[in-house]
Amino acid sequence: MADEVKDLVVQSSFIVPSFDDDMVEAMAEELEGLSVSFDRAKIPSGGGMAFEVPGDDPDNPDMTKELVGVIVDHYPINAYWKDKFSGQNNPPDCMSIDGKTGVGINEGNCQSCPMNQYGSDEGGKGKACKNMHRVYLLRSGEMLPVLLTLPPTSIKAFSNYLAKRVLTKGRKSYGVITKVTLKKDVNSTGIPYSSAQFAISEVLDAPTVKQMKEFADNIKKTTREVKIQQTDYVQAEDGAPF
Repeated sequence: MADEVKDLVVQSSFIVPSFDDDMVEAMAEELEGLSVSFDRAKIPSGGGMAFEVPGDDPDNPDMTKELVGVIVDHYPINAYWKDKFSGQNNPPDCMSIDGKTGVGINEGNCQSCPMNQYGSDEGGKGKACKNMHRVYLLRSGEMLPVLLTLPPTSIKAFSNYLAKRVLTKGRKSYGVITKVTLKKDVNSTGIPYSSAQFAISEVLDAPTVKQMKEFADNIKKTTREVKIQQTDYVQAEDGAPF
């Protein structure tokens, strides 16, 4: 795929959300003081090969083998819970929305925090503080992106994708259509888990890139305020080698 990316024909098939001034004003007025809950695409446990995405029926989520859309925002997050997950969606005891500065019981620099060092978790191998990465993917024709939270085992693949397939080609993440799929891996103890894989599906034309940049700049005011939930980690972590 890497060699073919440079030869991809620039496409304009992506349907960009239409946000005119009236709609922006209406959303600002109606949503003032409220938080937006983005649909969350879940990475399966046990090496599953399909994402779980909310659909029209809240009791029956859609299952899809790939997510396709434009990345309109992404950023690292850290979260630490002092107690084990017990089925309740409790907020972290300490968290960081930028992956750098923690707020909570271990407030301060994340890099030097004892809970963010290997060997600090209960098993003595991984980190007690969970390092994740949020990716907001806007699918064609939709008004709001879906939120995909990457566990530590998927972050390297995402970093390589951005560096090798996007940025070094003179593009930005909002300038291409990204396809996300799943790969089945096995950890050191033989437990299967799923890791996210990334590839360029299409390259957007210049007018669409401009529109997506404006959309990305505006949506960040909302995406950077989304609170961390315990399911952000649990849904992606189960079965992975941390």
